Amino acid sequence: MLKSHKYNKKIECGVDEVGRGCLAGPVVAAAVILPSDFQNDILNDSKQLTDKKREKLFPIIQKAAISYGIGVIDNMKIDEVNILNATFLAMHEAISKLSITPELLLIDGNRFKPYQNIDFECIIKGDGEYMSIAAASVLAKVYRDNLMRELAKTHPYYDWEHNMGYPTKKHRKGIQEFGVTDLHRRSFRLLPEQLELFVGLENEAEKGNNF
Repeated sequence: MLKSHKYNKKIECGVDEVGRGCLAGPVVAAAVILPSDFQNDILNDSKQLTDKKREKLFPIIQKAAISYGIGVIDNMKIDEVNILNATFLAMHEAISKLSITPELLLIDGNRFKPYQNIDFECIIKGDGEYMSIAAASVLAKVYRDNLMRELAKTHPYYDWEHNMGYPTKKHRKGIQEFGVTDLHRRSFRLLPEQLELFVGLENEAEKGNNF
């Protein structure tokens, strides 16, 4: 069973993100404040749960949370500021959507950029230790997965409905055959032959082709 809190009598908020290693789509973060007596036998780090369990937990967390927020930073901003800073922005956006101000942020991982002078602690693998962080990981994961499934409907060649934008063989094969989309992170190494890929795209653009 995960821990319900780190300190007594503090309003704690768990914060986690998903999508840092993807080649396409946004990075998404969630911030969750849970009641101190919240308990759930299924809740865990979202990576340790099946899709079915995550989908089941999503409305349970939303209903039980004292407050929660979700932040989304798109691929263009990722390319502009880099993925680490984009992750901080997503976390800040999620925290800004809380209806109450927490006294302590429990951040999954080892790095965070302070937000409005709120105290914080970074906890490596915190999503497997504290319920609030695990809850944030589930909200962020389910939200982003559903978003990528929707985007896959208009971008059908990259298998996003299954890989969620991560660098799988099918995803990279789609890039090789059909090129990059406006949702790909161009600052990332999309393919080993990336330089040649973009040179080809620039040549096509000069010809006035749409891609």
